[in-house]
Amino acid sequence: MKSQWECLLQNLGEWQGSFTRFSPQGELWEDTPTVVSLEGLNDDRTIRQTIRRFLPSQEVKEQVLEYSSLGRSTLFFDNGAFSQGSIQLAPFSEFGAELGLIDDSSRRLRLVQMFDKQGHLDKLTLIREKLAGTDDWQKGHSTTLIELLGEWQGEAVTIYPDWRSPDKYTTKLQLYLDDDGKLVQELTFGNQVISSTASINGSILLFERSSQPVQVLLLPDGASSTCPQQVKVGQPFFLEVGWLFESDRRQRLIRSYSHKGEWVSLTLVREFKVAVAN
Repeated sequence: MKSQWECLLQNLGEWQGSFTRFSPQGELWEDTPTVVSLEGLNDDRTIRQTIRRFLPSQEVKEQVLEYSSLGRSTLFFDNGAFSQGSIQLAPFSEFGAELGLIDDSSRRLRLVQMFDKQGHLDKLTLIREKLAGTDDWQKGHSTTLIELLGEWQGEAVTIYPDWRSPDKYTTKLQLYLDDDGKLVQELTFGNQVISSTASINGSILLFERSSQPVQVLLLPDGASSTCPQQVKVGQPFFLEVGWLFESDRRQRLIRSYSHKGEWVSLTLVREFKVAVAN
């Protein structure tokens, strides 16, 4: 397995795209064109990151960061997928994380989920980027539930902030509608099977049977955001981004927290659709 620094280097280049902010209910707030450059210095031992935001006023806001090590809040996978964010949920503090996926090293999809000081989901930022010189995103397509229905099989890798050995296992995800028009999800990973049901309200899927309702929000261009509507200490929870980047190929990235609110793992799932729903 590559070192964490080598995994970071999979993200080098000039990434052209936009930061698109949504309300917790999926209402579009603003879309800001951006260019994010990651440049290796000193034989790639140092990274210079430049973020340029092109505002409606024609002003260009620029932020430059340089770093030669990674913090405890960040983990990377071999292909460059990563997550950074809060390592501990604390009372009366803002909480959130960024989850980033990468497709064949020319497109990235990142999602930032932020919660307010009471733990309620506050805002979402979807970041769609492509490397300079590669094909543009075909933006504007809203993800639909129909595209996700069916059976998905995949492989998952879980890595840990305490540096223990990664876990690898197969997954199966079945999504279908029951007779009442609700979404049924059956997830198999390892020897565990979890079944849950969600109500459907447009682009919002709400799993309410547990004491901690989980919301899936379908976003543009194959993206989806999954997280609790409110995070609380005392209940384990997870934050997830999904990306349907081809009609039969999907990636998911899951940042998991314990009942103590501690960040405990990061899981990358690569899935292929093997059957459509009846």
